[in-house]
Amino acid sequence: MSEVVTIGSNQIGQGRPVYVIAEIGLNHNGSVETALQLIDVAANAGCQAVKFQKRTPAISTPEHMKDTPRETPWGTMTYLDYRYKVEFEKEEYDQIAAYCHAKGMDWFASPWDEPSVDFLEDRDAMAYKIASASVTDLSMLAKIRETGKPVILSTGMSTIEQVDAAVETLGLDNLIILHATSTYPLPPEEANLRMIPTLMERYGVPTGYSGHEPGLQISLAAVALGACVVERHITLDRTMWGSDHAASLEPQGLDHLVRDIRIIETGLGDGVKRVFPGEQAPLSKLRRVGA
Repeated sequence: MSEVVTIGSNQIGQGRPVYVIAEIGLNHNGSVETALQLIDVAANAGCQAVKFQKRTPAISTPEHMKDTPRETPWGTMTYLDYRYKVEFEKEEYDQIAAYCHAKGMDWFASPWDEPSVDFLEDRDAMAYKIASASVTDLSMLAKIRETGKPVILSTGMSTIEQVDAAVETLGLDNLIILHATSTYPLPPEEANLRMIPTLMERYGVPTGYSGHEPGLQISLAAVALGACVVERHITLDRTMWGSDHAASLEPQGLDHLVRDIRIIETGLGDGVKRVFPGEQAPLSKLRRVGA
């Protein structure tokens, strides 16, 4: 069991700075230029990491979806053709890796199938993020464990028994667990933030929150409840075409999120009762009866 997990130069766990992941996912819409702009947004806001998604569309696309028509900015195409249209390959990921290195940013991705794990290993990704949709793909999880890299496990759309099975497959070393609810956008009544301390107690590993709500309040409350990782989708503009943009943060929202996380983690303190220097003047002025 790892109470602290290291990704790049960042230590993740209780008492460490909250590790903020900007989820780019597919919000680049197949454009590496947009992806680099989003990396800039994340770096300027003070995030420590950006995250992408990697698929082998012929494998990861459900059979019943492959031939479904999809309206896109490039015209009507099958869902499978759309998946290929927005998928980054070696050249794009090499650009992304080099750009993140120059910015001092960690980068990694969620693989959606086993060949994508091999692809990311060839790119020397720093860590692996397991999407909520992949919690039950135990064969892929076992393959990820074999890499020895840190793993971040999202737990949306899953029962606690399914999460238990995923954790047993991955092991507790180098594992981070994120509470998540996979509703886009997330209504407050489905956030269930009290799962954060529940997961902490159950597994004893660094625990965080992956949010899909439109605002900031729930993510900030997660930090107050002890989340040591916060992941949010980001976009250049929520009105852009694509399924994740509406539940994403625009640049100003991301700036405010990171700013407020840093204020909250400073304000949480250490739980030791003491008289602070700023209290000395009010103490001498207002307290009539001494101890």
